[in-house]
Amino acid sequence: MSITAEIGQALAAEFSLPDVRSLTVIVSRLTTAIVLGGLLGLERERKGRAAGLKTHILVSVGSALFVLAPLQMGISGADVTRVMQGIVSGIGFLGAGAILKLDAEERIQGLTTAAGIWATAAIGMAAGMGMEMVALITTLAALAVVSTLPKLMPEKRKNTEGCEADLDT
Repeated sequence: MSITAEIGQALAAEFSLPDVRSLTVIVSRLTTAIVLGGLLGLERERKGRAAGLKTHILVSVGSALFVLAPLQMGISGADVTRVMQGIVSGIGFLGAGAILKLDAEERIQGLTTAAGIWATAAIGMAAGMGMEMVALITTLAALAVVSTLPKLMPEKRKNTEGCEADLDT
């Protein structure tokens, strides 16, 4: 067999479609992560926040993929928890970039955006693990928080150090 034929066979095996069951699992979990992350992102986008639709979708689907791929390879759920710990830590850095202390105005901005990114990663992980109902219920709860609480509370309040903290609704 020639080298080009061997390369062709290797590429065909590498890129072959999985069985129907596996493909259904992959598509349903990633689609769930995209839709639920998109719902949170759309809400943030409509309010003109820094992290909007694209950011939330990418965080959610990325988190789903980080747990889905090892599970599809047969890695145990217990071992996947180490991957999940890395996601939580990494998302903390992304969220930290959304938090700003505006010195001139003595206020902090972006806390809700950072928390939303963190929650979106958790929702993506749940979808990737096959816990779509947990992801859906959590998304609905998060949407209720960011849409209902601002109506019940004043937009700004003093934090413990006397600085104004923008609730970033």
